[in-house]
Amino acid sequence: MSAQRGEASALFRICCTIAAVTSAILSATPTHTAALARFGHALSDPTRAAILLALRDAPAYPSDLADALDVSRQVMSNQLACLRGCGLVEATPEGRRSSYRLSDPHIAAALGELLQVVLLTDPGCCTGPTCTCA
Repeated sequence: MSAQRGEASALFRICCTIAAVTSAILSATPTHTAALARFGHALSDPTRAAILLALRDAPAYPSDLADALDVSRQVMSNQLACLRGCGLVEATPEGRRSSYRLSDPHIAAALGELLQVVLLTDPGCCTGPTCTCA
């Protein structure tokens, strides 16, 4: 009987340890939460989302982005400032101009994964011949 209690006690300790480790891994820290909130804020505006998607492929100049997205240069400047503030894009000075690119290659991969999730949850969102996210 004592051996069974010892085994049960050991099993209980192992289960508690596993639960504690799992809880620590799965719990979001305030820093993680803030980072995800910034990413969500960046994606909450269609222009900012379009900028991020455009920069997945290659760096671009603000004037080219503004023309491609059919927004004014002032709107583009404001949106790029927001994305810089979120830490998602960075500017590279090139003479009198600056080009913008995603601040980390993981952002491009994350955007690709998010597009796949969108396709799973809303398959009708990308049905046109110009869609390149599928």
